[in-house]
Amino acid sequence: MKPVHLFTSLCVAAALAGCSALPDKPTRALMYDFGPGPLATQPTTRQASLPPLAIDDVSTYGGAIENMSVLYRLAYSDEQQLRPYSQARWSMPPAQLVRQRLREQLSQRRTVFTPGESAALNRSQNAVLPRVLKIELQEFSHLFTAPQTSVGLIRMRATLIDVTPAGEKLLAQRSVIVQRPASSADAPGGVRALTAATDAAIEEIDQWLQQVPAR
Repeated sequence: MKPVHLFTSLCVAAALAGCSALPDKPTRALMYDFGPGPLATQPTTRQASLPPLAIDDVSTYGGAIENMSVLYRLAYSDEQQLRPYSQARWSMPPAQLVRQRLREQLSQRRTVFTPGESAALNRSQNAVLPRVLKIELQEFSHLFTAPQTSVGLIRMRATLIDVTPAGEKLLAQRSVIVQRPASSADAPGGVRALTAATDAAIEEIDQWLQQVPAR
């Protein structure tokens, strides 16, 4: 091989070797939510329609739970440390996901407002303001009790208030703690378990609301 051709071949080989050493293009994190929800209108039941309700924004009072990371804890190692899955994110902060799911489920059998909507209704129609449900989301994580054993854990505090001319009146309060087993020890398993735990917690809140005496 002529020197010129040999030099060219060596340069090409070196360039290819350099390209293979470059780091892979970063992969985008997978995006998760609670699923599409009901795919058809629910049939009307014979049960009487429940009184209207206003659902306030779900509060978290700061911390890692406010961002969109899918979080997990290793209870068998250091249960006080929240860790984010590097390649998994929620489509919106968990508090917003929970409120969206809560409104979606409770509106199956009652009219649901935001506090602002109910206030506007009162001004326009001189109607009685609906009760307001406040939710504080305290825990929302994929909890590992062993390397291959885990649950989706949600902890909330629900507060029901009545809005009167004199101000807000506390009617009832309830702590809700629900965990559901995860089918796999990874982010998808945690997401499915947290979705199931959230639905079960909302069902518990729904039953509790129906037990609070009417006006």
